[in-house]
Amino acid sequence: MKYLVPCLVIALIFLHQDYWQWHDATLDFGFIPRALSYHATISVLAAITWAIAVRWCWPNEDRVATENDANEDGADTTNAGTGE
Repeated sequence: MKYLVPCLVIALIFLHQDYWQWHDATLDFGFIPRALSYHATISVLAAITWAIAVRWCWPNEDRVATENDANEDGADTTNAGTGE
């Protein structure tokens, strides 16, 4: 998951550039211009990407609470495990 979210974001950045569709008069579903439906799809994919990022990459409340408890006890966790 560490690399999935950045890869999805980069893919969405590239997919967002759709200069080739602005002169396409095709209607999707009979009423939505092709460029608008393309951007609606990109928006849904961006929301899914954000949901994945929140679910698997966002800090866990338990982990944050544990770090706060350790800081209150006077433990220095700023460089934990780095040997500094």
